[in-house]
Amino acid sequence: MILVFGKTGQVASELARRAPEAVFLGRDQADLSNPAACAEAIRQHQPKAVINAAAYTAVDKAEEEEALATVINGDAPTAMARACAGLGIPFIHISTDYVFDGSGETPWQPSDPVAPLGAYGRSKLAGEQGILGTAAQATILRTSWVFSAHGNNFVKTMLRLAETRDALNVVDDQIGGPTPASGIAEACLTIAEKMMSGQGGGVYHYGGQPPASWACFARETFALAGKEVAVTGIPSSDYPTPAARPLNSRLNCESLTADFGISPPDWKAALAETVTELVS
Repeated sequence: MILVFGKTGQVASELARRAPEAVFLGRDQADLSNPAACAEAIRQHQPKAVINAAAYTAVDKAEEEEALATVINGDAPTAMARACAGLGIPFIHISTDYVFDGSGETPWQPSDPVAPLGAYGRSKLAGEQGILGTAAQATILRTSWVFSAHGNNFVKTMLRLAETRDALNVVDDQIGGPTPASGIAEACLTIAEKMMSGQGGGVYHYGGQPPASWACFARETFALAGKEVAVTGIPSSDYPTPAARPLNSRLNCESLTADFGISPPDWKAALAETVTELVS
């Protein structure tokens, strides 16, 4: 049995579609603001592997709540990893491109130096470092720009705005890989299966291809939905936010393909499926 932290989020919802036999813990059963309770839940369920698909994801709000974000994204995953180490079982944790500073244009390698720009990135990095500091057999999967038919995400926001707007300004100088939650879920399950068979873990990247800007992502969303919305690309400086966003969120996924046979997803094909699900 696989134990999943998370129940209603984007990746957890897709995991439930693919592994309904797994046990999913929502906030009412495992509150990540209580790391000790999360560790105890693992010991009580005695699973064969654990996937952490829960996190504090409010990037801007984290600037005001960094302590809470760090407990949820840092202390809780570390406690989970320590519990998994005690049981000798694999631990798969989802992290983010926000651990990088977004400089340059080269896709980030898992081994590249980390330098988060804000509180959210720092909290996620704390989780990575905490996990790697345990004796757990762990895989950290960094991803970016997650979208699906569930939860809150860019695609759903764009489609909602299209109901009342025929023109939008969208940031065009942040470049990354839109990544379907469905693909992340499949990757986590593949990694879990191979780790349960004895394969080691590490830090890996999984991001959609080809690289795109938010404006490009928006145009593709409207085209697939049949919405006539004119998108004007703007620089990040014209859309200030409490938390700085990395300009370069490209992720190099070669090591994940080499070690686990998992290829980066074609985000346009996945977006077509998501839009179809949302529009229908």
